[in-house]
Amino acid sequence: MAGMAVNYIRDLKREFSGYNADNLGQDAFAGATVAAVALPLALAFGVGSGADGVSGLISAIIAAFIIGGLSGASFQIAGPTGAMTAVLIPLSINFGLSGVLAAGLISGVILVVAGLCRAGRIIKLIPVPVITGFTSGIAVIIALGQLEPFFGVTSEGSGTLERAVFMFAQDFQPNLFAVAIGIAVILIQVFWPAKWAARIPGSLVGITFAALVASLFGMPVATVGAIPRTLIHESRLTFSSFLLNLSNPIVVAGTSIALLGMIESLLCGVAGGRMKGEKLDVDRELVAQGIGNIVLPFLGGVPATAAIARTSVAIKTGCRTRITGFVQGIVLLLSMFLLAPLMSRIPLSALSGVLMVTAWRMNEWSSIRYIFGRGFHLGSAKFLVTLACTVAFDLTIAIAAGVFCAVMAFVLNVANLVVTVSEIDPARLRGKDKPERHTQVVYVTGPMFFAAMDNFESAIANAKAATLIFSMRGVPYIDISGAHMLWAFCKNRKQRGDTILFVAIQPKVKKTLDKAGITDVVGPESFFGDAIAAFDAINNMQPIQQSSTISGR
Repeated sequence: MAGMAVNYIRDLKREFSGYNADNLGQDAFAGATVAAVALPLALAFGVGSGADGVSGLISAIIAAFIIGGLSGASFQIAGPTGAMTAVLIPLSINFGLSGVLAAGLISGVILVVAGLCRAGRIIKLIPVPVITGFTSGIAVIIALGQLEPFFGVTSEGSGTLERAVFMFAQDFQPNLFAVAIGIAVILIQVFWPAKWAARIPGSLVGITFAALVASLFGMPVATVGAIPRTLIHESRLTFSSFLLNLSNPIVVAGTSIALLGMIESLLCGVAGGRMKGEKLDVDRELVAQGIGNIVLPFLGGVPATAAIARTSVAIKTGCRTRITGFVQGIVLLLSMFLLAPLMSRIPLSALSGVLMVTAWRMNEWSSIRYIFGRGFHLGSAKFLVTLACTVAFDLTIAIAAGVFCAVMAFVLNVANLVVTVSEIDPARLRGKDKPERHTQVVYVTGPMFFAAMDNFESAIANAKAATLIFSMRGVPYIDISGAHMLWAFCKNRKQRGDTILFVAIQPKVKKTLDKAGITDVVGPESFFGDAIAAFDAINNMQPIQQSSTISGR
């Protein structure tokens, strides 16, 4: 903890070294631009999470100061995200807002512990197809979760998929006004010119248009409702409500939220770091995310994490320091107090249109095309399994299933141990005499571990010579299964009077052979740097006895 604090102070000094009025102007402009992007998204993600627009705004404002201020990089913009709604929608359906806030608090504690334990590097072990499938699965959940407000109907069920199916199975009567508004918002975002979006995002234009049209024509559609001008939500979490909601499903959901926060933070940090030329301190970022999510529930804010889109906007518009995030928070706070009457009239179907476009855009289409277009069948399988598990179960199971598939694919790929038993080629002796004894060289290439032992056992059955040289330069690793089988083979052949030599052993593998007792069986003098040295040693040995030959036994 002390080391992390020292690094934080050091990074702050470097970040603000030479900071001047021009830099402040750049940060202010970037922060105001990000706020324009964040405002409609905060409202949409708050409502989409099963809470309300105020919870989304509170989350974005508080996260801007706490998570942004303590962040592991100067560019991270945090707040409610579309990915987070995928976890929160079913949680809200089954446990209400109090369950959402309780799970958010648990996730904050997990993130702080993970950061202090330096667990950030673990996320880097998740394969790309798993993360891509996970992201696409979240996008599907977000889109399914917005069908009800988009069509202006209500449904039943304990999960997003179940409610979507039930909605169409019952007497489906959509509110055509809501549908028209939702479609209009989608079209505005899709066709809004990119050069204008750099200053005014299409999502902000869409929901403003929807609010004005719905009010002017008195359309019978559900709206966001009153926006209280406060940072302390009336439905905030208390210690008593937390204890009442503490249960296994809430803990599992909190774990999923924490895992999602870790993944999004890493992805955002990598993407933003490349754009800005700065490296993210992952562990400090996790602590910052954790502290933010511990505070947010007690103010009524939904869980927050790093937001890739908003971070990209910040960097592209001139972000120099974390002041950008602070300015964004200030602008959002002013918007809450000054624009509350307008925001309260925004139709829910307009926010659903924003989330549907967000869901489409959050798919990593370039990665998906690469995985499927290049014929990576195992990668495609990992993607599809993760996507399916994300939609059908939950994020924790999805990640576990995807990683399991990745591990099994890796094991199958590397289990192809190549073992070749060859007679000595006189042309490769470089002027040395060919050993008088019948000698064979066993070339082993690949990791010797449990899944490859059948290959090894069947191949060495062809080693009939009384003197064997194991050439293991191509063996990077040997586990206990491989070491035990090699030990048993060497012990059996030594008992028959055969000679076993090893050449070109990598240091890590040699340590394993020592630990496994193989060095004790064959003798420390049986290890050589190359095969020529082993041939010399064989020629210097005493002539073998007839009884020691294979044919004489």
